[in-house]
Amino acid sequence: MPETASAILRVMAARTGITIVGAGNLAGALATSLRRAGYRIEGIVTRSGAASLRRGRFLARKVKASLVSAAQIRSNVVWFCVPDVEIAAAARALEAKVEWKGKVALHSSGAFTSAVLGVLRRRGAAVASVHPLMTFVRGSRPSLVGVPFAIEGDARAMRMARDIVRKLRGHSFSIPQRDKAAYHAWGMFTSPLLTALLATSERVADAAGIRSKAARQKMLPILAQTLANYAALGAPAALSGPIARGDAATVKKHLRALARVPAARDVYVALGRASLQYLPAKNRAALLEILK
Repeated sequence: MPETASAILRVMAARTGITIVGAGNLAGALATSLRRAGYRIEGIVTRSGAASLRRGRFLARKVKASLVSAAQIRSNVVWFCVPDVEIAAAARALEAKVEWKGKVALHSSGAFTSAVLGVLRRRGAAVASVHPLMTFVRGSRPSLVGVPFAIEGDARAMRMARDIVRKLRGHSFSIPQRDKAAYHAWGMFTSPLLTALLATSERVADAAGIRSKAARQKMLPILAQTLANYAALGAPAALSGPIARGDAATVKKHLRALARVPAARDVYVALGRASLQYLPAKNRAALLEILK
């Protein structure tokens, strides 16, 4: 982005004050990125428990904000970064303590729609869901540059959300309310279930006499190349191994060896059948018979 345009965006961002509700992994990554983009983080709101307050104070210091109560919220944008099942309760807790008319209320759930903030909409706020397709875990603070954000909600809130994502140097796209569950399931496959597959891979390595820590290190080169192949060539061209070759004899050997790790065998069968459904493979009839 040209330096002059970047400076203009930062000036525009500085006019928008944002309060973050929550102080967990997502809140921390978002608040840090927002401040880096030029936004004023005016307040951090947390629960009253000792651990929540401690995290809230730490985050507030990091982004030069204040730990505030609901009654002290003055920002024109309030962003809920609490667990999905707590969003509605958090909105109800703030409903009568804040003047919502003219404000924008956002949440970052991938599964819930903007309707979960309906109590604030009835109070005059424009509401939207703004979900970054990214993983947030303790000990990691990912950049939001280049990250896609799925957005749906009221027109005014969506305009504000798209503007914020643009200043974060992310990419926004619209997702219909009816498709949020399928969208979030897609997200599950891209990270949490991929992590489960990697954990399963470690169990199979253990059956081959290779301990988890060593297996993790040994897997990294092939994982990196697989992702590089997928990014450059797409899934069909990235597939290798006995299923792509139609090598039924080797698949049989794998299944016999995996009898010692039944859960991993189930994963192998499920992914093998998915390979035959979605990807190019030879000797399909024989492989389907084996992967019953």
